[in-house]
Amino acid sequence: MSKFESIENEVWQLKATALAAFRRWFHEFDAEAWDWQIERDVKTGRLNKLAKNSLKAHKDCEKELQ
Repeated sequence: MSKFESIENEVWQLKATALAAFRRWFHEFDAEAWDWQIERDVKTGRLNKLAKNSLKAHKDCEKELQ
């Protein structure tokens, strides 16, 4: 049995209150992991092209509205 399967089995065994607590914890964990990933991508420049394209699209849209 893989580690994932073991964890999955444990989650299935949780009672309703423990499952609710686990959901809250995992939601916070997932949000922090996402924030960390975004921060890492910003620091490494991975989002630069996306940001540049978004700013250009915004400026182009503003020109069309004038």
